[in-house]
Amino acid sequence: MKTLIVYDSVYGNTEKIANSIGDAVTGDVKIMRAGEASISDIESIDILIVGAPTYGGRPTPPVKYFISNISAGALNGIDVMTFDTRLPARWVKIFGFAAGKIANSLKALGGNLQAVEGFFVLGGKGPLKEGEIERASDWAKKIVNRRG
Repeated sequence: MKTLIVYDSVYGNTEKIANSIGDAVTGDVKIMRAGEASISDIESIDILIVGAPTYGGRPTPPVKYFISNISAGALNGIDVMTFDTRLPARWVKIFGFAAGKIANSLKALGGNLQAVEGFFVLGGKGPLKEGEIERASDWAKKIVNRRG
Protein backbone atom coordinates (compact mmCIF):
# COMPACT_ATOMS: atom_id res chain seq x y z
CA MET A 1 0.00 0.00 0.00
CA LYS A 2 1.36 3.41 -1.02
CA THR A 3 0.47 6.43 1.10
CA LEU A 4 1.27 10.07 0.45
CA ILE A 5 0.97 12.59 3.27
CA VAL A 6 0.94 16.23 2.15
CA TYR A 7 0.90 18.95 4.78
CA ASP A 8 1.76 22.52 5.56
CA SER A 9 2.96 23.78 8.91
CA VAL A 10 3.66 27.30 10.11
CA TYR A 11 4.89 26.73 13.68
CA GLY A 12 5.75 23.02 13.47
CA ASN A 13 2.59 21.65 15.11
CA THR A 14 0.98 20.30 11.94
CA GLU A 15 4.33 18.86 10.88
CA LYS A 16 4.50 16.89 14.14
CA ILE A 17 1.01 15.51 13.50
CA ALA A 18 1.91 14.59 9.89
CA ASN A 19 5.02 12.76 11.06
CA SER A 20 3.08 10.91 13.75
CA ILE A 21 0.55 9.79 11.13
CA GLY A 22 3.36 8.76 8.79
CA ASP A 23 5.03 6.70 11.50
CA ALA A 24 1.74 4.91 12.22
CA VAL A 25 0.93 3.95 8.63
CA THR A 26 2.46 0.75 7.27
CA GLY A 27 3.70 0.19 3.74
CA ASP A 28 5.35 2.69 1.43
CA VAL A 29 4.82 6.11 3.06
CA LYS A 30 6.01 9.46 1.74
CA ILE A 31 5.61 12.67 3.76
CA MET A 32 5.93 15.99 1.93
CA ARG A 33 5.34 19.67 2.57
CA ALA A 34 2.61 20.99 0.29
CA GLY A 35 5.01 23.46 -1.32
CA GLU A 36 7.30 20.58 -2.35
CA ALA A 37 4.63 18.13 -3.54
CA SER A 38 3.66 17.91 -7.18
CA ILE A 39 0.82 16.28 -9.00
CA SER A 40 3.11 13.50 -10.18
CA ASP A 41 3.46 12.48 -6.52
CA ILE A 42 -0.17 11.31 -6.45
CA GLU A 43 0.32 8.86 -9.29
CA SER A 44 -0.03 5.22 -8.24
CA ILE A 45 -0.87 5.87 -4.58
CA ASP A 46 -3.58 4.13 -2.58
CA ILE A 47 -4.10 6.72 0.15
CA LEU A 48 -3.70 10.51 0.15
CA ILE A 49 -3.64 12.25 3.52
CA VAL A 50 -3.68 16.06 3.49
CA GLY A 51 -3.35 18.35 6.49
CA ALA A 52 -2.95 22.00 7.34
CA PRO A 53 -3.23 24.45 10.18
CA THR A 54 -6.58 26.24 10.34
CA TYR A 55 -6.30 29.96 9.61
CA GLY A 56 -9.53 31.92 9.37
CA GLY A 57 -11.41 28.65 8.93
CA ARG A 58 -9.32 27.65 5.92
CA PRO A 59 -6.19 25.69 5.06
CA THR A 60 -2.99 27.59 4.34
CA PRO A 61 -2.21 28.81 0.79
CA PRO A 62 0.36 26.05 0.00
CA VAL A 63 -2.27 23.34 0.68
CA LYS A 64 -4.92 25.20 -1.33
CA TYR A 65 -2.42 25.57 -4.19
CA PHE A 66 -1.50 21.87 -4.12
CA ILE A 67 -5.17 20.86 -4.28
CA SER A 68 -5.97 23.40 -7.00
CA ASN A 69 -3.44 21.70 -9.28
CA ILE A 70 -5.10 18.28 -9.04
CA SER A 71 -7.24 17.66 -12.11
CA ALA A 72 -10.85 16.52 -11.89
CA GLY A 73 -11.08 12.76 -11.46
CA ALA A 74 -7.38 12.39 -10.65
CA LEU A 75 -8.27 10.96 -7.23
CA ASN A 76 -10.74 8.35 -8.51
CA GLY A 77 -10.04 5.11 -6.66
CA ILE A 78 -7.82 6.82 -4.08
CA ASP A 79 -8.82 6.87 -0.42
CA VAL A 80 -8.37 10.29 1.17
CA MET A 81 -8.05 11.44 4.76
CA THR A 82 -7.74 15.00 6.00
CA PHE A 83 -6.62 16.63 9.22
CA ASP A 84 -5.90 20.02 10.64
CA THR A 85 -4.56 21.70 13.73
CA ARG A 86 -6.98 24.04 15.48
CA LEU A 87 -7.73 25.94 18.64
CA PRO A 88 -10.14 24.23 21.05
CA ALA A 89 -12.10 27.44 21.75
CA ARG A 90 -15.80 27.33 20.87
CA TRP A 91 -15.77 30.65 19.00
CA VAL A 92 -13.48 29.26 16.27
CA LYS A 93 -16.33 27.02 15.08
CA ILE A 94 -17.89 30.13 13.57
CA PHE A 95 -15.28 30.09 10.81
CA GLY A 96 -15.06 26.33 10.37
CA PHE A 97 -11.91 24.27 10.09
CA ALA A 98 -9.35 23.47 7.41
CA ALA A 99 -9.86 19.68 7.42
CA GLY A 100 -13.49 19.88 6.32
CA LYS A 101 -12.71 22.26 3.48
CA ILE A 102 -9.81 20.07 2.35
CA ALA A 103 -12.09 17.01 2.49
CA ASN A 104 -14.74 18.68 0.33
CA SER A 105 -12.13 19.63 -2.26
CA LEU A 106 -10.61 16.13 -2.40
CA LYS A 107 -14.05 14.50 -2.69
CA ALA A 108 -14.90 16.84 -5.57
CA LEU A 109 -11.76 15.58 -7.33
CA GLY A 110 -12.90 11.96 -7.01
CA GLY A 111 -11.31 10.98 -3.70
CA ASN A 112 -12.99 8.35 -1.53
CA LEU A 113 -13.20 10.15 1.84
CA GLN A 114 -12.27 7.88 4.74
CA ALA A 115 -11.81 10.29 7.65
CA VAL A 116 -11.57 13.92 8.76
CA GLU A 117 -9.97 14.91 12.07
CA GLY A 118 -8.82 17.95 13.99
CA PHE A 119 -5.93 18.08 16.46
CA PHE A 120 -5.74 20.78 19.10
CA VAL A 121 -3.12 23.42 19.77
CA LEU A 122 -3.11 25.49 22.95
CA GLY A 123 -2.46 28.83 21.28
CA GLY A 124 -1.96 30.38 17.88
CA LYS A 125 1.63 29.15 17.81
CA GLY A 126 1.04 26.02 19.88
CA PRO A 127 2.16 23.87 21.49
CA LEU A 128 0.02 20.88 20.70
CA LYS A 129 -2.35 19.85 23.47
CA GLU A 130 -0.90 16.99 25.49
CA GLY A 131 -1.67 13.60 23.91
CA GLU A 132 -2.43 14.90 20.41
CA ILE A 133 0.61 13.27 18.78
CA GLU A 134 -0.43 9.90 20.19
CA ARG A 135 -4.05 10.51 19.20
CA ALA A 136 -2.91 11.23 15.61
CA SER A 137 -1.03 7.95 15.52
CA ASP A 138 -4.03 6.02 16.86
CA TRP A 139 -6.36 7.76 14.39
CA ALA A 140 -4.21 6.81 11.41
CA LYS A 141 -3.78 3.20 12.55
CA LYS A 142 -7.53 2.79 13.06
CA ILE A 143 -8.44 4.15 9.60
CA VAL A 144 -5.72 2.29 7.73
CA ASN A 145 -6.42 -0.99 9.55
CA ARG A 146 -10.13 -0.62 8.76
CA ARG A 147 -9.20 -0.13 5.11
CA GLY A 148 -6.80 -3.02 4.83
